[in-house]
Amino acid sequence: MGFIPMIVLMVLFFVMMFGIGFILNMLMKTTWFPCYLFIIVILPVVVYSMWDHSMSLWTHLSSFHIGDYLTGIAGLVGAYVSGWAIKKLRQGGYTMF
Repeated sequence: MGFIPMIVLMVLFFVMMFGIGFILNMLMKTTWFPCYLFIIVILPVVVYSMWDHSMSLWTHLSSFHIGDYLTGIAGLVGAYVSGWAIKKLRQGGYTMF
């Protein structure tokens, strides 16, 4: 995959997880739930859904490319930044968050 599509994909995952996390934080009044959801549910589901069971787990994880890991990290950073933004908004006195 080229450099430009990889940057676009990383930005897309960052913005998507930020938006989903921000909405979840507003509705559920939790701060770090989207991070936990991403790590505990989304990442294992993606890895398991793409897993060829004839391979071991470590062989399967090593078959991913650097772009796959960078996209996952960008999504996790987006979830973290959404929690950070909600936390700062609450500290600033915005009670709706």
